Amino acid sequence: MTEIHKTAIVSPGAQLGTGVSVGPYAIIQDDVQIGDGSSVASCALVASGARVGSNVKIHHGAVVSTIPQDLKFAGEKSTTVIGDGTNVREYATVNRGTSARGETTIGKNCMLMSYSHVGHDCLLGDSVIMSNSVNLAGHVEIGDCAILGGVLPVHQFVKIGPHVMIGGGFRVQQDVCPYALVAGYPLKVIGINSVGLKRRGFDKEVIRTLEKTFKILFFSKLNTSQALERIKGEIEPIAQVQEIVDFFENSERGVIK
Repeated sequence: MTEIHKTAIVSPGAQLGTGVSVGPYAIIQDDVQIGDGSSVASCALVASGARVGSNVKIHHGAVVSTIPQDLKFAGEKSTTVIGDGTNVREYATVNRGTSARGETTIGKNCMLMSYSHVGHDCLLGDSVIMSNSVNLAGHVEIGDCAILGGVLPVHQFVKIGPHVMIGGGFRVQQDVCPYALVAGYPLKVIGINSVGLKRRGFDKEVIRTLEKTFKILFFSKLNTSQALERIKGEIEPIAQVQEIVDFFENSERGVIK
């Protein structure tokens, strides 16, 4: 059964699945869809355009799918999509898209910790973890299984590759290479995210190949073009290596070295 607290305000135009619970003083606006087994805790706001999956937990005071903080926004219809099993913790905020993408997208099984913010038109993969007070500007893209340490601002249009680990308290102003461990002032690549890759079951030979790739790319005296050419000629062209090469060749903001 769907459980709606008597003090909650739920628009007749909202669509709530089976087993959804809505806590005290929560507000669910028109044009909202919430999947089976999801919960909206006390004082949370789920605004128009939200498309919330199944078994999603929106905690106390969180604000989802409000209008973009973008002066170019002209009231166009847009959405926020949140995948199954994602956790939006206390006081986290998510803005919906603009005409640029039309959608802010958060994948499955993500964790948005307290006071984190996802700006308009962002695209997050599955199993992304944003620690407390991570702030994403608009149009940021984050790959699967990336982990962002606390109190971390990310510049608009930055792309963060999959399986990245970024230390807390730094500033991300350029793209971050897939599989990288990054930290420091200014932000720099420390090595591969070996602990994360081992925990996720990556083959030892794949990890060794990535280590060789990173040694050429980040720790030689070659410039980026020279390093990429050497990688293409010397490193086994496994899928993860090709992903790194493509990431560099398609970067628009430049990649943190």
